[in-house]
Amino acid sequence: MKFGGTSVADLDRIRNVAARVKRETDAGHEVAVVVSAMAGVTNQLVGWCQSLSPLHDAREYDAVVATGEQVTAGLTAIALQEIGVDARSWQGWQVPFATDGAHGKARIAAIEGAELIRRMQMGQVPVVTGFQGIGPDNRVTTLGRGGSDTSAVALAAALRADRCDIFTDVDGIYTTDPRIVAKARKLDKIAYEEMLELASVGAKVLQTRSVEFAMKARVRVQVLSSFEDLPGSLLVDEDEIVEKEMVSGIAYSRDEAKLTVRRVPDRPGIAAAIFGPLAAAGVNVDMIVQNISADGMTDMTFTLGRTDLPRARRVLDDNRGTIGFSELVADADVAKISVVGVGMRSHAGVANTMFRTLAEKGINIQVISTSEIKVSVLIGAEYTELAVRALHTAYGLDAA
Repeated sequence: MKFGGTSVADLDRIRNVAARVKRETDAGHEVAVVVSAMAGVTNQLVGWCQSLSPLHDAREYDAVVATGEQVTAGLTAIALQEIGVDARSWQGWQVPFATDGAHGKARIAAIEGAELIRRMQMGQVPVVTGFQGIGPDNRVTTLGRGGSDTSAVALAAALRADRCDIFTDVDGIYTTDPRIVAKARKLDKIAYEEMLELASVGAKVLQTRSVEFAMKARVRVQVLSSFEDLPGSLLVDEDEIVEKEMVSGIAYSRDEAKLTVRRVPDRPGIAAAIFGPLAAAGVNVDMIVQNISADGMTDMTFTLGRTDLPRARRVLDDNRGTIGFSELVADADVAKISVVGVGMRSHAGVANTMFRTLAEKGINIQVISTSEIKVSVLIGAEYTELAVRALHTAYGLDAA
């Protein structure tokens, strides 16, 4: 059972978490708990580090921000003990969660679950800090934002758990953002691949790495609400979904920017000359379009995270002599809209429905990219909500 920051935001909510855990233990289940820091705490800790030094040592940053989960784990164990549940808090290094040495964005390498399994078999509930582990240098590491979801799924795999329940402030996975589309429907089941695509293109319910881990380890994950007793949404193998919808969900991201490198020579190696330095600088590029003109020159347009735009411009300017472009044209006022569904493999016309629907609403498509189960387009940011609503209706996703 994993509880996010809003689920443990204050002592009353921590008591509520303890009561939920006790219900499961009373039903005879062996339970491990993973907790995030209390809502707002991580932001405060990060802010302190940045205020003291914008270019702070990543190892000391990890030492500071990992304390948020440590506090919650201890308080949750105390709350459980208070209502008669045998519980003990565990920090990432005590389990241990072995990670690589990339401080601030470490990846889990291995988890030793034998001692936790032994304790659970004795009836004890381990309350484990999410988001953190221990690196090769024997120092505390953190997994990056949203890392507690990854901790929980990885621990479920290590413990060979029947299921990993992720409690959050929403009661499941919806066909799109219910704040934009009132008729959005909650999905009973969703395939790992669909959730991975939705998470990667803007759906904020689960962190991408946690879905990757669940898919790889085949961990059944349920997303449900901390605040309401309602059934959640289950992440499962595609084989478990009998009737595959053509489209399962529509995601959007407003965190995009578009950059066009104008008039570069159309020669072998030009893409590598542009994207090589960007990759070396840690700039993640998404959609790419190349337009070839008649005079042997070409324009290269691509999308990237909006926060990476200044860095990308600087990197390309530094490599102007090698690339040979005439100018850079940036646009941060864009949004990416994606339709996702494993049913696309067996249904024709998904992309055409998307293009026709947007055209009917007068929305111009700037860039297109596709995968086997996804079609994404880049549009002007001001059309985001209109596009999401229109597509939700066009694919028959509106609740009755």
